[in-house]
Amino acid sequence: MRKFKLLSWPVTVGILLALLLIQFFSDRINPPTATVEVVETLASPLTDGVVHPRLSYADAVDKASPAVVNIYTQTVVREPANPLLNDPLFQQFFNIDRLPQQERIQSSLGSGVILSPNGYVVTNNHVISGADSIVVSLQDGRESLANVIGSDPETDLALLKINLTELPSIVMNTSDMLRVGDVVLAIGNPFGVGQTVTQGIVSATGRNSIGLSTYENFIQTDAAINPGNSGGALIDPNGHMVGINTAIFSQSGGSHGIGFAIPALTARQVMQDLIEHGRVIRGWLGIEVQEITPRLAESFNFGSGNGVIVSGVVRNGPAHQAGLQPGDILTAINGEPIVQARSLMLQIARTKPGENIRLELLRNERRLSLIAQLSEQVRSN
Repeated sequence: MRKFKLLSWPVTVGILLALLLIQFFSDRINPPTATVEVVETLASPLTDGVVHPRLSYADAVDKASPAVVNIYTQTVVREPANPLLNDPLFQQFFNIDRLPQQERIQSSLGSGVILSPNGYVVTNNHVISGADSIVVSLQDGRESLANVIGSDPETDLALLKINLTELPSIVMNTSDMLRVGDVVLAIGNPFGVGQTVTQGIVSATGRNSIGLSTYENFIQTDAAINPGNSGGALIDPNGHMVGINTAIFSQSGGSHGIGFAIPALTARQVMQDLIEHGRVIRGWLGIEVQEITPRLAESFNFGSGNGVIVSGVVRNGPAHQAGLQPGDILTAINGEPIVQARSLMLQIARTKPGENIRLELLRNERRLSLIAQLSEQVRSN
C-alpha cells in the first residue's frame, strides 16, 4: 500500500503539468483552421440572341455543326498480283495490261457542308477526285451515298447530292467584310476521330500565289486544320459559314497555325453554276500578264504605281479584238486600279461572258482606254 502511495504522487503531478501545458499552449497544439470563402454560380444559357464571344461559342457551334458532314470515299486500285511485276524494267519488256491484276480498295476521308435542304453538299475537289463511291455521314447518324453534280479543279471545289429528307443546312456569310483579327471556328473530321471544333482568328484575307489552285483568294486562319478537315466549314461567332477549309501549310503534316479556306462567296457561285450549267462559267480575256518588277518598270519608263504588263495576247481573243498588244501596261479595269496579276485574272473570271469591260493602259507612255467583250473560258483537259 505504501509503495502505491509513493507512485501516485509523480503520476498526479504529471497529469497536472500536462493539463497546464494544454491550457496555456492549446493554440500551438491545435492551430485554428483557416476558412476560405468561395463564391459559386450556375452558368445560365444565353437567351438574348446576342453573341458573347468572351463567354462561349457553343451557340454558334450548335447552329452550324449539324450541317457539317463526314465524307468517306473508296477507290478501286488495280495493280499487278505480284509486287515484283511493278519493276519498271520488267514492264518495259512485257505488256503490263496482260499480266495478272489484283484489286485493292483505297479509302480516304474528308468533310463537307450541306448548303441546301435539297441535299446539295459542297466539299473540296481533292477529297472526292477519282473516287468510285462516296458516302456522306450526318451528325445525327444517317448516311447516304452521294452523286457528284460537278467539280471545279480551278477552285478545288466539288458539289455532291444526297437523297435524304429533313436535312439541316448552313447559313452562308458571303459578305466581303471579313477582317483580320475576326474570330473564326473550324469544324470538320480531322484524322477520322469525329466532328471536331477548333478556334482561332482570321490571319489574312485575299491570300494568293499559294499554288493550291488556279483562282486563289484564300482566307488564312490559325484555327487548327488537320487532314480530314478538308471540305469542312469555317464559321463566324454567329454560326454562319465564311469559308470552306481547304489546306494547311505544314512540313510535318500537322497544323502549324497556317490554314487556308475558300471564301463562302466563291463556294456559292461555284454551286450555282454547277447546278445550272454543270460547269463553272467564267469570263475570259485571252491575255497573259506578269508583275512589274523594278527592272521592268525602268525599261518601260513606268515610274511607280499599280499595274501589270501584258506579256501575251491570244490571237482573235477578246483582248486581241479590242486592240490590246503585248507590252501594254494595264493600270485599271472598270475604273478599279490593278494591284496584282492574280487579282486581275480573278476579277476577269468572275465577270460573265458577253459583258463589256473597260481597260485603262499605258502604251509608249500614252494613256489609252479600250473596251473588250469577254467570252467564256474553256477548261483544258
